[in-house]
Amino acid sequence: MIPKIIHYCWFGEKPLPQEAIKCIESWKKYCPDYEIIQWNESNYNLEKNEFVKAAYKSKKWAFLTDYVRLDVIYQYGGIYLDTDVELLKPLDSLLTYQAYMGMEQIGRVATGLGFGAVKGHVFVLENKKFYEEKDVVNEDGSIKQITCVTITTELLKKYGLRDDSQVQKICDVTIFPPEYFCPMTMGTRKIKSTANTYSIHHYASSWKSENRIIRELKYRLIPIKQFIRKYVLHNFE
Repeated sequence: MIPKIIHYCWFGEKPLPQEAIKCIESWKKYCPDYEIIQWNESNYNLEKNEFVKAAYKSKKWAFLTDYVRLDVIYQYGGIYLDTDVELLKPLDSLLTYQAYMGMEQIGRVATGLGFGAVKGHVFVLENKKFYEEKDVVNEDGSIKQITCVTITTELLKKYGLRDDSQVQKICDVTIFPPEYFCPMTMGTRKIKSTANTYSIHHYASSWKSENRIIRELKYRLIPIKQFIRKYVLHNFE
């Protein structure tokens, strides 16, 4: 079983914002017997590999966290949550899986929504090895800003991930559709929770400098781009 540990990351040595504190309180409310571990400069090896060093040096906290969350879940097992994830109910029923992840949109798996796995899970290892073995650092020492959604989704598609709203099992990872961990549509900020919804990812994106409206407009374009690639461009091949 997945151990009762909630991991989260907070790099940059700034105080947690009120929204994050509120979300963490929801973890304590619905998972009162879980150990909660914050990973930061004091307890994580920032010399672990070239990607970690480059991401930290350039203060790309979100990209650093993309790797760290995989690394700590692989080492210790447990559940990872972004600091802008609010729980709506207990996570105990998810502990029986070997691993689970959720889609933020149909066909797009995002580990930042919250995911869990047993210690040493093979797919978590493969996911984190992308950062360790691929060319993810530029010659000038900056990181190549490939989103974790793109990396994880492409790896799972290689094993048969489908673009549909059904619960799927890929590489011993149970993949849940958006209603489970992402009932908020970032482009509209409307929340459509159901009886299946465990949590809400609020997309605080405190690490980004661009205006929230601009971020949300970009997000709305994702399904349009997916449609063009899948149906329009395919017809010209």
